[in-house]
Amino acid sequence: MNEDILSRLADTLEARRGADPATSYVAKLYAKGLDAILKKVAEEAAETIMAAKDGVADKVVYETADLWFHSLVLLAQQGIRPEAVLNELARREGLSGLVEKANRKEGA
Repeated sequence: MNEDILSRLADTLEARRGADPATSYVAKLYAKGLDAILKKVAEEAAETIMAAKDGVADKVVYETADLWFHSLVLLAQQGIRPEAVLNELARREGLSGLVEKANRKEGA
């Protein structure tokens, strides 16, 4: 059930592009533009940090879900499917973070 949630959510977010901003939160974010979406991602990241500082697992899960949701809205706004991020994570699997960062610097 949960394996396909990112893909299903991405489909829903894409469908909201044509929705009425008066009746859809996501359509309202799209209508406000990239800056509003980025602001929500930053806000949710800060709330996730604060929840982690509080050390309450349920709050961390809740706020992380909000952060992931708004990150998915950002991806959809940019025309990027979550599968692209999953593919990037799969590419990095088993690769040392230090090696990955060094490879990024070489490619820059």
